[in-house]
Amino acid sequence: MKRGPESKPTRELVIFLEKAAKKSGAPIWMSVAEKISGPRRNRAAVNVGKIGKIVNGGETVVVPGKLLSGGAIAKPVTVAAFSASKAAADKLAQAGGKYVTLRQLVESNPKGSRVVIIQ
Repeated sequence: MKRGPESKPTRELVIFLEKAAKKSGAPIWMSVAEKISGPRRNRAAVNVGKIGKIVNGGETVVVPGKLLSGGAIAKPVTVAAFSASKAAADKLAQAGGKYVTLRQLVESNPKGSRVVIIQ
């Protein structure tokens, strides 16, 4: 028997992502839902410095876990994550980027076009 997340907000987010994937035909949201619905210890913890090294400016990134403030970023990037530290959100804002929730990203980009998943 497969168990899903036990916290109600996480369960609601997973259901929202699965419905968005089916409605818009965007497999990226189903992939993010699967990564979030697993055990908490398996979720990604990504530093902003890693994002700064991997992506070019102006891109949209999804982190199916927590966004942390380690490292530096100088590119304007939009990052959606399951959660983020306040310092990480501040670093993104200083670089000209922004942090949004996963729900906000799905609502603004239901097809998931030009979105990259970083773990």
